[in-house]
Amino acid sequence: MGAFHAYDIRGKYNVDFDKDTVYKVGYFLPELLKVDKVLVGRDMRLSSDEIHDYLVKGITDAGADVYDIGLATTPYVYYATAFKGFAASVQITASHNPKSDNGLKVSRENALPVGYDNGLVEIERWIKEGRPTPVAKQRGKVIVVDYREDYLEFQRNWLGNLDGLKISMDLSNGASALFVKDLFKEADIEWLCDTLDGSFPNHEPNPLVAENREMLRKHLLANKSDIGVIYDGDADRVMFIDENGRFVSPDLLIALLGHFFIEGKGTSKAAAAIRENAANRKGEVKVLQDIRSSKAVGEYLLPMGGSINTWKVGRAYAAPRLREIDGLFGGELAGHYYFKDFSYSDSGIMASLIILDIVASFAREGVKFSELVSRVEKYKNSGEINFKIDRKREAMDAVRDYFISKEKPVESFDFDGYRVEFPQWWFNIRPSNTEPYLRFICEAANDDILNEKVAKVREIVESLQ
Repeated sequence: MGAFHAYDIRGKYNVDFDKDTVYKVGYFLPELLKVDKVLVGRDMRLSSDEIHDYLVKGITDAGADVYDIGLATTPYVYYATAFKGFAASVQITASHNPKSDNGLKVSRENALPVGYDNGLVEIERWIKEGRPTPVAKQRGKVIVVDYREDYLEFQRNWLGNLDGLKISMDLSNGASALFVKDLFKEADIEWLCDTLDGSFPNHEPNPLVAENREMLRKHLLANKSDIGVIYDGDADRVMFIDENGRFVSPDLLIALLGHFFIEGKGTSKAAAAIRENAANRKGEVKVLQDIRSSKAVGEYLLPMGGSINTWKVGRAYAAPRLREIDGLFGGELAGHYYFKDFSYSDSGIMASLIILDIVASFAREGVKFSELVSRVEKYKNSGEINFKIDRKREAMDAVRDYFISKEKPVESFDFDGYRVEFPQWWFNIRPSNTEPYLRFICEAANDDILNEKVAKVREIVESLQ
């Protein structure tokens, strides 16, 4: 049962979970969510077809109908769930994980995530208890549905004038290939890894790992592109490379989204609507960031009229939180971006449409992407450092207690690990929800402070290994 995690069900297929587990998840899902129909989509992974068949069999054996959307990005499933009125959906995907992995992302009404704490724990318990799965007297039906054109039309609202912008775009052989060529057909784009292939022959579909961006980086430099774009396997995340081949930390893009959502900069229909409605806006625009995000994000948005809210990592927490605070948009260090206009859900393709519109608009004013990012980036950052350690809680407490005993914090958060801020630096230390790691990130006013703090944390954590 090692596949049940905070955000979803995910792991190595036929090792962490198998078709029997999938069948039971499908069988118990209608009861858990009290529904008689479930929307089902799947990505292009080699095991997705088999998982699809057993998931569908479980749902229909329980007496509920399956609305089968076929091959899909995860955000396409979110769109259909929220905008077509489904109270339950499952996307079969392992997102950015290696090709041997797969999983299930479950949502309820309005595409709200079903994570471990609010439902998956019940299904896990029912499976462990050996709860019976008798076939219903009236099995459910399978109904094939297609909302592709509606979804594309929705996305086109966010497509601006990209004339003059040369783009290198890496689809990671993932599900984004189902839509992006239709959306960007008028743009000047050099395509990489643009065919659906669940064996991921070119690189793993995780753009956070530098080696998986290397093909894009080399291509961008060789072709002198203005920006590089790379999606993960199921297209719920997107990341960017500037014209110099430098990776842009995804949290910094939260700040740049303020130009669109607060100022209305851009040429899309959505940007025009924001400009038109700006005079009627009351109060600050609430923006969500995760606990690992740069302090520079909030500082950049504040003069525009943005107000930063910091919260836990992961869609299971971020999407409900953005809804709760009535935020307009938000993002995470891992490249997820959430939008009120997308039912508070994350979409890599939607985020790329908006960012490219912003970048193209600034480019026409003579501002390059790297220059735009440099306006946000003010601090030196360690990047996320992973420690493999069993004594996670003890190590977290030791790091926090050491620095609090030496310096006076100006702010601290104690959810999702600890984030402690000091006048010239801050750190976040947290246990991974999906992997056996303790994750640490630090940001400081200069390299000397950064290097000193990182070295001390290594010393503390390694003394407990």
